[in-house]
Amino acid sequence: MATARPLRADARRNREKLLSAARQVFVDGDTDAHVEDIARKAGVAVGTLYRHFETREALVEEVWRSEVDALCASADNLLDRHAPHEALRRFLLLLVDHAAVGKGMSVALESIMATDSPVFDDARAKMGDALTRLLDASSAAGTLRGDISGPTLLRALGGVCSLRATAGWIDEARQIAALLFDGMRYSVPRPS
Repeated sequence: MATARPLRADARRNREKLLSAARQVFVDGDTDAHVEDIARKAGVAVGTLYRHFETREALVEEVWRSEVDALCASADNLLDRHAPHEALRRFLLLLVDHAAVGKGMSVALESIMATDSPVFDDARAKMGDALTRLLDASSAAGTLRGDISGPTLLRALGGVCSLRATAGWIDEARQIAALLFDGMRYSVPRPS
């Protein structure tokens, strides 16, 4: 099996510019943006876009994957810089911001929902793992209850992702994340 050659520096820069431009287009709510618009915003030819991404869906998928990877990488960075419970609190707020990106991309993401793409299952697994690391560290430090798994907390945050994107929704989402965090600070009641 042949291994893919690493991208040349200029090709890598073009690919990053395309991902950045596509992300911004989707976050700005232009969910119907054509690849030509994205290429123009990135300052490259449409042929360059297609050399990196065979379809618009492949571009959308990679933007989403990049967002999830950056989000999940932040868990370890937060643990390095903060007490475990504070790292978790901050990560929950990053999840809210991630939901905002997802809302901006929602129509674009619909185009890959009907495919066999593993992108959503992979994203849920990565986010669940990141939350588990944060929860385990907080539990070990004795600052949060230890009976909650990352995937369970992610499901609880599903309500944040399903909020309608109306005025003030992100503030409400942050309040919900704070409620969840506060609830995890109390120990499990013991049966009498």
